[in-house]
Amino acid sequence: MPGRGDAYEKYLETLEGWHRAGWRVTAADWRGQAGSGRLGKDAVTGHVEDFAIWIDDLARFWKDWVAETPGPHVLAGHSMGGHLVLRALVENRVSPDAVVLSAPMVAVVGPPLPLPVLHAVAKAMCALGDPARQAWKWSEKPGEMPSARAALLTHDADRYADELWWREHRPELVMGPASWRWVERAYASARRLAAPGALEAVGVPVLILSTSADKLVSHPAALDAARRLPKGEMVAFGNEARHEILREVDPVRDRAMAAIAEFLDRVAPRR
Repeated sequence: MPGRGDAYEKYLETLEGWHRAGWRVTAADWRGQAGSGRLGKDAVTGHVEDFAIWIDDLARFWKDWVAETPGPHVLAGHSMGGHLVLRALVENRVSPDAVVLSAPMVAVVGPPLPLPVLHAVAKAMCALGDPARQAWKWSEKPGEMPSARAALLTHDADRYADELWWREHRPELVMGPASWRWVERAYASARRLAAPGALEAVGVPVLILSTSADKLVSHPAALDAARRLPKGEMVAFGNEARHEILREVDPVRDRAMAAIAEFLDRVAPRR
C-alpha cells in the first residue's frame, strides 16, 4: 500500500522481486490519489475528509483479497500506507500473518510541538478557510516538480527518474501538496496511534524499516512504535538512506530487501 501522493507503479521493481521470490503480489492505490480519482476540488491536491475512509477501503480490500489468495498473508505499506496499515491493525480491521512497513508515517516531521497543539493548529486552519485548499506551496512554478524533491526521497537518480517517467506518461498519477483537512486528519490519526495501549495490543509480527535521515516522517516515532509493538522489529538506516528506502541505491535497497526476506521466512514462511 503506497504512501501519500504515491502510485503503485513506483514499486514495480519491488513487487517483481517479491513475485520472483514466490509470493503472489497485489498492490492498490488509495481512493483519491494516483489513478483512483480525487476527493478534493482539483486534479492535484491530496484531500480526504477522514482517514477512516481509507481504513474502510483497506478492510474491504483485505477481506476480498484474503478470500481469493492462499496464505500466508502479508500486508506491506510505505509512509502514509504504513500509517494506515497500523491504524487498521489497531482497530482490528485486518488480520495479516505479518506486516512490513517502509518509513511508516507514525508521525510527520514538523514543528517540535506536542501533538495535541499541532492538531489544534490544523483544526484552526481548517476553520479559517476552505479545508480542501493546499496546506503548503508546491513549487515556484505551478505544476513543476520542486527542485529539492529528489533530495528528500532517494539517492538513486535512475529510480527517481522512473517516477518522473510514470508521471509524464500517466498524468493522472501526478499529485501535489495535501489539503489542510488531510493535515488535520493526519494529526488526529497520529493521536490514535499514540494513545496508550493502542500499538501494545497488536499481536502481529511487524518489521519496520526507517532512516534517521528522513525529512518527511519521524524516525524517532518509528523507533518508538517498534518498541511498543509486542512483536515489533526495527531495521534502522542512517544518512545512506532517504525516505524511499525501497527505491534507494542498490546497497541500501539490497539490505532492506534481504531484511524483509529473512523476516518473512522466519515469521510467515510460505507453505
